[in-house]
Amino acid sequence: MSQQQFCFCTLALGKVYRALAGLLAKDLELYSPNTAFIILTDHPQEFSKYPQVLAFQHQQQGVKCYHDKRFAIAKALSLFNSCIFIDSDMRILAPVPEDIEWLLEPGISARACMDMPKKFAKALGTTNKNFSREIEVIKKAAQFVNLEPECENVTFVHEYLFSVTKSTGKEIEFLETWSILAKYFELNGVYEGEGNAIGLAAYKAGLPVRWSEMSGISFFNNKTELIRIQKGQSNMDEMSTYFEEHERIAHPKRSILAKIVFKLSKAIMHLYRAIKYRVEWHEEKL
Repeated sequence: MSQQQFCFCTLALGKVYRALAGLLAKDLELYSPNTAFIILTDHPQEFSKYPQVLAFQHQQQGVKCYHDKRFAIAKALSLFNSCIFIDSDMRILAPVPEDIEWLLEPGISARACMDMPKKFAKALGTTNKNFSREIEVIKKAAQFVNLEPECENVTFVHEYLFSVTKSTGKEIEFLETWSILAKYFELNGVYEGEGNAIGLAAYKAGLPVRWSEMSGISFFNNKTELIRIQKGQSNMDEMSTYFEEHERIAHPKRSILAKIVFKLSKAIMHLYRAIKYRVEWHEEKL
């Protein structure tokens, strides 16, 4: 598969994530210079200096932005046969090959995923009420789109790095079902864990989901890298620069007052979007 047939894509909303996406754009310019990088963002003009970036205007649609990833994927698949979604706070560490065999197979390839029943099993006996509530909503969401609540054949996708390759229109049904499920989850108070909706929507559409090592994609993700370091699979000294850059942008130093204002503004915006979301849903039902 030539690089003209696939692209990378991400969602970058807000100052922090735009800055992080800028680092990722520089990585791709260095390590995959012929590959387009599609970014949906609230300020596309900030990416005009990156030659391979195709930046498109996007305003947050959900109560939180997690499910808005589907719009980046939809835009990417409108232009390319395959796309690799990568969270905007990640980095690429080495050259990306021109031909990626695992992208040839239609469907979703995920760097991390698990059978949904295995996720359900983790909820048995847990004292985490939020996790138990999430499992309850997943089962109801499955029934909402006419799937079995036990989700025996559904695969949960860890959404930080995965690809989608077109499959005779199944990818369209996948995105449409994801939109339905995004609204269902958020109306029921589950705003994160979009991998639940991805798995359910893919199964509903008949779009295959498979684990893939994603050979050829060497990446940095601050959370998974810490796990790799703990297992002796990575070295903190070698990765310290990436951790420091991520921390500097993701958690800028603020005064106590600035921190209070920042958290308060986020809480107010969340409440506003939640109310607006529910009002719009009721208006659609009328």
